[in-house]
Amino acid sequence: MQTETPQELMRLVQTGNEEAFSELVRRFKEPITAFALRMLNDPQKALDVAQETFVNVYVHAQSYRPVASFQGWLYRIAHNLAINELRRRKREQTVSIDAPLDPGRPDGPRFEPPDAAPTVEESILGRERMEVVRRCVASLPAKYRSAIVMKDMQGLTFEEIAVILDCPESTVKSRVMRGRRMIRSRLEAIMSPTTPRRHPARQEWS
Repeated sequence: MQTETPQELMRLVQTGNEEAFSELVRRFKEPITAFALRMLNDPQKALDVAQETFVNVYVHAQSYRPVASFQGWLYRIAHNLAINELRRRKREQTVSIDAPLDPGRPDGPRFEPPDAAPTVEESILGRERMEVVRRCVASLPAKYRSAIVMKDMQGLTFEEIAVILDCPESTVKSRVMRGRRMIRSRLEAIMSPTTPRRHPARQEWS
């Protein structure tokens, strides 16, 4: 199973091969959980979204066409689920970006979190600053957050992101550029020792 491409594995899943499905989960559960975590900034909800993503892959396997990129199809499912969660959260409450992270609950789903070993991001920025960056990303409007997470944190290409979001590459590039400006502005406000800590103007983040 380890030599098959994702497209080949999906063809096997469509025939009811559970071993092929398990192999897909093994390959993609960590990047999908990391993506959900960066979108939601909530470890428990990230695990829930990751699990629901793979449930959808299994249930809707017959809708997949091998001509499509499996990674793009998978990320689109995860992205839609994350956006749904953000909309649900927005309806229920407004969360400050300074609120502490949810440490998670012990009765979580079967998926394990991604490897806790330090990432390149953590090595460069350090844990404290990385936490600030994550909160800044989590404070972005969903359309900019999606583009930033996929491009700068998940390493997807503009072309891949455009397919996932079903929009032109030029739109993706514009969202990434504006998202980066928003993050840079917020970081400068937080990190500058002479700048009082404050939330950005509401209209800047609309």
